[in-house]
Amino acid sequence: MPISRIAIGTREEATHPSALKAALAEFISTLIFVFAGQGSGMAFGKLTGGASTTPAGLISASIAHGFGLFVAVSVAANISGGHVNPAVTFGAFVGGNITLLRGILYWIAQLLGSTVACLLLRISTGEPTGSFGLSGISVWNALVLEIVMTFGLVYTVYATAIDSKRGTLGTIAPIAIGFIVGANILAGGAFDGASMNPAVSFGPSLVSWSWDNQWVYWVGPLIGGGLAGLVYELFFISHSHEQIPSAEY
Repeated sequence: MPISRIAIGTREEATHPSALKAALAEFISTLIFVFAGQGSGMAFGKLTGGASTTPAGLISASIAHGFGLFVAVSVAANISGGHVNPAVTFGAFVGGNITLLRGILYWIAQLLGSTVACLLLRISTGEPTGSFGLSGISVWNALVLEIVMTFGLVYTVYATAIDSKRGTLGTIAPIAIGFIVGANILAGGAFDGASMNPAVSFGPSLVSWSWDNQWVYWVGPLIGGGLAGLVYELFFISHSHEQIPSAEY
């Protein structure tokens, strides 16, 4: 059972040089991802006079986020596992693949990376970063959307990156993860922005100081990520092997 493998961790582990290097990798990767993704939306809005929610804008956002995440996961994969998302870290924790203290370290790094990316965008462009918001749907509709989309994302992470039986499939993990995010943005971007990532929604909201329905972008992804971790661990992962260190998936 995954619950039996959940571990708090130790202070020594959280302050170990390898953990700090992993956190730095998460910070840099999240900065890269959010700068590209949020920046693409800002650029498209400027070029179209603020009409970033057009079909072309949605496709632009999908491509930018998919490409950006592919790179962000790739450059951090061998150091931290390339989570780049508190929901992915939470899903890994629920499945017993990362300790609580190391996960908190990752969360801090991811939120800081997103915030710094948005600050750099604001300073370098002089344009507002904007924030995630709902369009024509209720908060409960958005919550379900975020749960389903994040479930798909974290399930993909488990299947292609965490599962020790993945074999050569692990080599395409970054692109598979980028593809599922891009596809989900096409599906849900017009309704709630398709965050799937609390860090992605936190940075823009902090910099623009706009917190409308922010809880949806935390609760939804965390539920979806946690469910994906539980489902994959319960039904598809054999526990005859030792727990894999977080830096190896």
